[in-house]
Amino acid sequence: MTDDILSSLTDQPAPQFVEVGEGVALAAYSWGELDAPTVVLVHGFASSTADTWVHTGWTRMLQKEGYRILGIDLRGHGASEKPHDGAGYAVKSLAHDVEAVMETFLVDEAFYVGYSLGARVGWQLLQDLDDRIPRAVLGGVPDGIPLDEFADEQVYRYADDGVPVTDPGTKAYVDLAERVSGNDLRALVALAKGQRDSPAISAEHAPQQPVLFATGSEDPVLEGSRTVASYAPQGTFFEIPGRHHFNAPGSKDFRRAALEFLRA
Repeated sequence: MTDDILSSLTDQPAPQFVEVGEGVALAAYSWGELDAPTVVLVHGFASSTADTWVHTGWTRMLQKEGYRILGIDLRGHGASEKPHDGAGYAVKSLAHDVEAVMETFLVDEAFYVGYSLGARVGWQLLQDLDDRIPRAVLGGVPDGIPLDEFADEQVYRYADDGVPVTDPGTKAYVDLAERVSGNDLRALVALAKGQRDSPAISAEHAPQQPVLFATGSEDPVLEGSRTVASYAPQGTFFEIPGRHHFNAPGSKDFRRAALEFLRA
């Protein structure tokens, strides 16, 4: 593969910073023509716009299709500020952050694509901005309370004193966090606390818009994702073949299914 092709796969504009609630600066990235249909991209836990969407080919695919793209690093992630107060990480607060970035970029209507944490935020945003998000793709969205069993104290001890994390689920998230440069473990613990203070997904508050739900065939949340998809009256489900939770965004099958859905 030539250097030019590699560059086109990972090209990312410099972040533009938007101040949201409590004066937190969020990093946002914009591609494409301002008058083109917009797709908002929101990444998963301990990830970033670059890690989930740029390096996996999503932004390149959407650019080729003629979309305007607005990628957002959630608070605590990527180039955004990383406060340690769990109150700002509730799902509804994160959805308000996304709305504030859309307002700043003068985006009245947009498709939404979110993965994992970004999908959970998307579920909330589809309710809050129901007339402005006509169609959405929610990947790897779990049922129940996200990060409910995250072992906070183990992560604190690891961050402060290097004591190994023994809880398997928590260790998997810590390993993921350390894979992405710049992550702050204390901010991610604050996020886990904020998520636990948020209401669980329920059929009572299901989005009414067309939504594509997609989860990897090897993902432990697969059946929970199917359940969540069944709540949405216009929900459809795509099982991403051969993928688990952490590598599903890189699936060509996932990208193609999402693009076909957005085209509709």
